[in-house]
Amino acid sequence: MGDLFGGIFGGGGRRGGARAPQRGADLETSVRISFEDAARGVTVPVRITRDAPCAACGGSGDRSGWAHPCPTCGGTGAVSESQGMFSFARACPTCGGSGRQIQDPCPVCHGAGIEHKTETVKVKIPGGIRDGARIRVRGRGGAVAGGQTGDLYVVVSVERHPVFGRTDSDLTVDVPLSFSEAVLGTKVSVPTLEEPVTVKIPAGTESGKVFRVRGRGIPRPKGGRGDLLATVRVHVPKKISKEERALIEKLAELDGEAAAQRARAQA
Repeated sequence: MGDLFGGIFGGGGRRGGARAPQRGADLETSVRISFEDAARGVTVPVRITRDAPCAACGGSGDRSGWAHPCPTCGGTGAVSESQGMFSFARACPTCGGSGRQIQDPCPVCHGAGIEHKTETVKVKIPGGIRDGARIRVRGRGGAVAGGQTGDLYVVVSVERHPVFGRTDSDLTVDVPLSFSEAVLGTKVSVPTLEEPVTVKIPAGTESGKVFRVRGRGIPRPKGGRGDLLATVRVHVPKKISKEERALIEKLAELDGEAAAQRARAQA
């Protein structure tokens, strides 16, 4: 109601009937980065084309670099009209609602205060960013004369890694083991985003077992790091030698005898 009666009687929330400043359009672009850069963080150049404040006149539109207030509206961009006992605000007919008067137009933008240009923006991507995340760069969107410049949104696309995966802030990796290593136990070197770590595999480890190495994952947004999750994958060979077959058959025979003994013990 305040805005309604303010518009009618010339008062209200906007002093002197001033128009709300315009805002430039937001822009969106995309950038593709590697898995490692997404984990560690990186600064990338992004090339965009936009309407920007004229560099020659500072966006004023005047050769002097300073836009003079419109003498008709006093720089508010609006004038009041009285119709009987009512007063209405409308756009200033002299400046078209901009509130500015260009006395000596800029030779580059011809008084518009805006130039269409292509430029490179350096965008800082924080470590731990996810695929599809949007980064907001304030004031790098479209510009309008006498108004607020919009923002630039950069959509981040993260490439897949041939070795690593990701679950939230945890780094995942598969660790291949031979059948004998899984049965007898071993120590394996597991890659990370930095130097490898050694993981002890106990005897009798089954395929699919996950070993957690704390603090060797991906940086978290609020500090700290996730963990490394190493999943054991027991490799079963498709081709074996005669000697290997004989040994495995002997093992199967021993397994059968052991199973029979257990069955007799439980009977």
